[in-house]
Amino acid sequence: MADAVDRLTVEDFFRPGGRLSGRMPDWENRPGQFDMASGVDSAIAESRHLLVEAGTGTGKTLAYLVPLVLAGQRAIVSTGTKNLQEQLVRKDVPFLERVLGRRLRVAVMKGRANFLCLQKLEDFEKKPELEGLERLSDLVQIQDWAKQTGTGDRDEIRNLPGRSKLWQALDARREACTGRKCVKFDECFVTRMHRRASEADLIIANHHLFFADLSLRRDDFGTILPSHQAVVFDEAHAIEGVVGQFFGASLSNFKFTELVWDTRSAAQRERFGSKELDRRLTRLKATTADFFALFRDRQSRETFDDRSAFRRRHASEYRALLTALTGLEATLGMVKQPPEIAIALRGRARAHRLTLRVLLGDTGMNSREVDEVHEHHPVLGQLLEDQYGNYVYWLEKRGKGVFLQATPVDVGNILEDALFRDGATAILTSATLAVDGAFDYIRGRLGLHACSELAIPGHFDFRRQALLYLPAGMPFPNSREFTRRAASEILSLLELSRGRAFVLFTSYSQMRKVHAVVSDSLSFPCLMQGQGSNAWLLERFRKTRNCVLFATASFWQGVDVPGEQLSCVIIDKLPFAVPSDPIVKARMEQVMRGGGNPFRDYQIPSAVLSLKQGFGRLIRSGSDRGVLALLDNRVVTKGYGRIFLDSLPDYPRTQRLEDVREFFRR
Repeated sequence: MADAVDRLTVEDFFRPGGRLSGRMPDWENRPGQFDMASGVDSAIAESRHLLVEAGTGTGKTLAYLVPLVLAGQRAIVSTGTKNLQEQLVRKDVPFLERVLGRRLRVAVMKGRANFLCLQKLEDFEKKPELEGLERLSDLVQIQDWAKQTGTGDRDEIRNLPGRSKLWQALDARREACTGRKCVKFDECFVTRMHRRASEADLIIANHHLFFADLSLRRDDFGTILPSHQAVVFDEAHAIEGVVGQFFGASLSNFKFTELVWDTRSAAQRERFGSKELDRRLTRLKATTADFFALFRDRQSRETFDDRSAFRRRHASEYRALLTALTGLEATLGMVKQPPEIAIALRGRARAHRLTLRVLLGDTGMNSREVDEVHEHHPVLGQLLEDQYGNYVYWLEKRGKGVFLQATPVDVGNILEDALFRDGATAILTSATLAVDGAFDYIRGRLGLHACSELAIPGHFDFRRQALLYLPAGMPFPNSREFTRRAASEILSLLELSRGRAFVLFTSYSQMRKVHAVVSDSLSFPCLMQGQGSNAWLLERFRKTRNCVLFATASFWQGVDVPGEQLSCVIIDKLPFAVPSDPIVKARMEQVMRGGGNPFRDYQIPSAVLSLKQGFGRLIRSGSDRGVLALLDNRVVTKGYGRIFLDSLPDYPRTQRLEDVREFFRR
């Protein structure tokens, strides 16, 4: 960093008349922002971890960016969503550069599936496998963009469909990558991303990439993220779920069919095909279908406690699938002068075989196979060595997919060892970290035992800008009358708000039932989650006057609609996690084994943070006004309801619909 930057302090930026006030037309003095920036600055200087709940309107992004830059050390900002990542790159960092009067060395890092593989594109152009005009249109877009892009990041192609099948065939994901041995390694977009990161002072990543790196440690290019002295986790409330994905294991029928497809394509392209290979692939496709058909009668999401018994009961299908994988490995291993893609495909077949054995509780591995697991798949090795039952095994059915999964129950121990004990200074921030004013819950869930804490109240005037409506006389949520009464209350509220609302539900079925009733009776346009992509729905909502959006969990957080377009947020029930969900059930049982109370120590705090996230959609600027409504009477009739209400900002409350009417008249 330049000497001029070294001499600057946090106060130089955030005090009245400071650098920010001179550059930001709508700047206002925010004591909470200065307090947060000072806390982050001290934590970095003293190499200690910090938890910061920064209420809405704090301006937390600049409150951590400024001290990171002033520290003069390499730092990572990890975000919970791509939207926030883009905001940092396109808005916050350029603004800070203008304030400083100099460029910052910044690199953006995303997962490999976000980038185009140049080798795949070249191979595809030689022999395109197009299915209809949609794929042809996607190909033309990608080809034109590939000639001019400097990053290869698919987010630059604004009109490419979010679920483009062609992109999935051309992206740079790990499974089909040959690494340094690829002839296009030097010009590869992933290679370029790594080089930019190695030269940067500030790296903007996301939770998925960060924890993928933490779990794998090494890939074909060495460590994904370069060494760093500090890391900020923005939207830190989402960390536990992301860690569970990357420190667990997953295998699906889709993985096997993709392996068959990729092998056939590569063999044809690289000319290492044979009748024997065709026979092996046909056999693998058939045994995959037979094996995963065994789950036809299972629930859509359930624990897989009987996996060993299942394996023994269906030994024929299980062994046939393992034999097919072993046969494919052997055939690929006999290819003379094999191209790198053949070697990579053989590694995928081996990985599927080992993962299948671990997920099915097959303990009959010999020492060579155990060594293979630890050498090539360290997370699988952790599952093999798990002596304390810290993994829950479960299965999920989505559409035509069957997914076998293993997820850590307690990620706190994992993070304590891998991240917090000897790693970089970690700053964890979000608008929703504290429960009833305390950080005990999030600290325990994330294994962050030695850290400082800072709670910054929201900057907005919630007493003036918002009203919390808790309707009197509502039946309990498990009552038969609840759906009818909820629909009636929602209809009344939407008439008063003139639409302009999110109606958020804890289940899809309840959402569909209420939408069917309310949309028929309401004169305002109604959208419902599932009618299009979430991005499309949000864009439609923003552009449609008096619109109402009915949605579930994915719209409870990370969605920003400032202004009067969103003037009401209605939540049907307290967002308790479903106790029969495999992961939730396992975590509740673990709390009980530890002598705790699962409802008090896990379900309530988790639901409090979710409710705070949902209500946080409403007031996003100092000029926003609106009504929050919670239709669940347990918040006032049950003793634990106080924890929810005391964890929320200081909203004025009412149980009278007339007060809502008066609020919207003002």
